[in-house]
Amino acid sequence: MSNETNKTNGPEKDTFEQTIEAAEGIFPVDEHEEEVLEDGKPVRRRGVYLLPNALTTAAVFCGYYAVISGMNAQFETAAIAIFFAMIFDGLDGRVARLTNTTSEFGVQYDSLSDMCSFGIAPALVSYSWATHSLGKVGLAATFIYVACAAIRLARFNTMVGVEDKNYFTGLPSPAAAALVAGMVWFGYDVETSFGVQVAAAVVTAFAGLAMITNLKYNSFKGLDLKGRVPIRKIVLLVVIFVVVAMNPPLALLVIFAAYALSGPVTRLLKRN
Repeated sequence: MSNETNKTNGPEKDTFEQTIEAAEGIFPVDEHEEEVLEDGKPVRRRGVYLLPNALTTAAVFCGYYAVISGMNAQFETAAIAIFFAMIFDGLDGRVARLTNTTSEFGVQYDSLSDMCSFGIAPALVSYSWATHSLGKVGLAATFIYVACAAIRLARFNTMVGVEDKNYFTGLPSPAAAALVAGMVWFGYDVETSFGVQVAAAVVTAFAGLAMITNLKYNSFKGLDLKGRVPIRKIVLLVVIFVVVAMNPPLALLVIFAAYALSGPVTRLLKRN
């Protein structure tokens, strides 16, 4: 009986594939297919890679959770969720390269994930926290951020393979999101006075506009993470971890504020 079954249905399928087929019967979805290079030759493959896209999905969830938390006035949780989105966003691309599972689908999915986690979420959290009290001014400041994030991501996608890998043109969207999230995390429990509201609007708008400038920001892609380094660099790394652990909101806000300002400061120094 088993031999007849094997002859009829081919090799026995594993449980995972059976589950997928059962799900497709209930909720049909067109299978993704794209052209990839294997041994230098273009080959069409079906499906998507699981691990890197699972990490991207985790980043999307963190962005979504940040929005929900902000709507419920859980601003500390919302800010932390955005930082977790940054971690997952940093991992998905690296895992894809390390495991040789890069794909065009992954590139586009990552970009849409960035728009959710680093474009919409920070602006909505900033608006829910303080800038909503400014009325149309607060709305304008946060919309500037959202629109600039969309432009930044579209421009980044068109410059892949053209731009110098050692530098970003414009403030990267994760860094812009970290600046806004760091501000909210640092001040989530303070009274949102008029001064705080104005400062939040200015920082949010600045982070947005910085993304679409032609200012150069170090990408740190030139760092050799596999090579040997002097022991003093490891000691410095330990010190940085300790400083961040002592007061994460303040430390992260200072770090990303310094990075955001590094672009215009470097431009001014070069002109002089």
